[in-house]
Amino acid sequence: MNPQLQKEVARRRTFAIISHPDAGKTTLTEKLLLYGGAIHLAGAVRAKANQRNTTSDWMEIEKQRGISISTSVLQFDYEGVQINLLDTPGHKDFSEDTYRTLTAADAAVMLIDGAKGVEPQTRKLFEVCRMRGIPIFTFINKMDRPSREPLDLIDELEKVLGIRSCPMSWPIGAGDRFKGVYDRQTDEVHLFQSAEANVKGRLLAKKVTGINDDSFKEMLLGPKTDSYDAKELHDQVKAELELLEFAGDQFDHAKVLAGQLTPVFFGSAMNNFGVQHFLEEFIKLAPKPAPHETEDEIIEPTDDRFSGFIFKIQANMDPSHRDRVAFMRVCSGHFERGMGAKHARLAKEFKLSKPLQFFAQERVIIDEAWPGDVVGLLDTTGDLRIGDTLYNGKKIEYQGVPRFSPEHFAGVSILDPMKRKQLKKGLDQLAEEGVVQVYRQRGFGDKDPVLGAVGALQFEVLQHRLKAEYAVDVRIERLPYIHARWVTGEGFDPEFFERREDSRCLEDRDSQPVLLFKSDWGLRWAEENYKKLSFLKTAPMIRGDES
Repeated sequence: MNPQLQKEVARRRTFAIISHPDAGKTTLTEKLLLYGGAIHLAGAVRAKANQRNTTSDWMEIEKQRGISISTSVLQFDYEGVQINLLDTPGHKDFSEDTYRTLTAADAAVMLIDGAKGVEPQTRKLFEVCRMRGIPIFTFINKMDRPSREPLDLIDELEKVLGIRSCPMSWPIGAGDRFKGVYDRQTDEVHLFQSAEANVKGRLLAKKVTGINDDSFKEMLLGPKTDSYDAKELHDQVKAELELLEFAGDQFDHAKVLAGQLTPVFFGSAMNNFGVQHFLEEFIKLAPKPAPHETEDEIIEPTDDRFSGFIFKIQANMDPSHRDRVAFMRVCSGHFERGMGAKHARLAKEFKLSKPLQFFAQERVIIDEAWPGDVVGLLDTTGDLRIGDTLYNGKKIEYQGVPRFSPEHFAGVSILDPMKRKQLKKGLDQLAEEGVVQVYRQRGFGDKDPVLGAVGALQFEVLQHRLKAEYAVDVRIERLPYIHARWVTGEGFDPEFFERREDSRCLEDRDSQPVLLFKSDWGLRWAEENYKKLSFLKTAPMIRGDES
């Protein structure tokens, strides 16, 4: 076994950050980058025109709306550990992009607003993590603002998400009474500091001998806290910690790695408080790159054969070149610039001559990469798709990244008929990215395509990008369908479903039949009356031996 390969695998951590919108995800991301030395000034998402935009939000529409709509890949080094951070969209309409990203992550950081607790989108993204069985680390944010009781927040994790938790730190007060956090592992008190005093350097941590230590109470005294308030805070924290010791879960690293127990940290990302403590503990506890499955075997990251899969496509990251970049998660072996690799689905050779590493929109050519790393590949031919496997040696083909059934549908009409060619190119490229799914009418080629999206806001993004990147103005017209199902099995008659008023038969990019239904009743009727057919919520995978 290659010692260098083992060493590089051991020092890598690849994770995604998930949260409800406005929980502070992009702020937390940038504070992590500050500690890695990747940036020296954190931006803030604000409405003022003269404010910097956040480093991870590079797309023009993201800057205008102040939300993340596409996954950003951010890579940096912290104390000898290579961090691959995937900053995902928080808005529910872009959850499919988040799911695709999670297939490339070995762990997830769940960010929760201390005032709001577990919100709907957090719940949805948590279920995606649970489907993959990946470890989840929780950071409860905004403790320097009015917040809910920490015991209530911990209780909600179990009741709403169904996961046990083990607080690694514990807040001392909240809002304007927030004094810091108590490290339950080391018996240290980390005193709260403002963002100005805490941009660089370590937290002001003081060792105590436990929660009964008199020096603990003395630390809570300050210009805005009298002895009575300090005693009240100390008594409150003492009672909460004693309750945790009695009724809470003990830390169990095996359960953390199995996704059954989430370590919980408290802090304030905006004030850069608790972030470094979280980062250092995360590096110790998070898993190194995990094995990946094919139909026939499990590929260990230390396998000498190179392999990786495409989890994201992004067109026009560089507007001046109109390029197309495929993001590949390296799964095993050693990736080297200029190496050849085989495309599993197309069974053809590729030369990987210009591999890129990204910091949001900025890029640099790299010479090598190891399991856990994310590499950008310039795809000038358009041969790479989300879910494709590249490999060397004996054939490896991973299980792919599913395309989910859309919940919203629309027709698209062009305002300038002379730009049909640009419209087709734009739709094809943006569909490959996963911005929308494009369905064609049987026998009509590219005429009057139907668009499908998991979230309605995806149509707005499509319309904006068609105009900004392809100079095509379109009108989006919503259609009355609510379900799409891929159909497999014997005896399928598309003409029959076309004649029914509540259904329509189209074809996806691989010419596979897709049925659209206007009602729940119509879908149930089809499922109950055509038992030999399968109505699938995810698209069947097209494998290399089928293409």
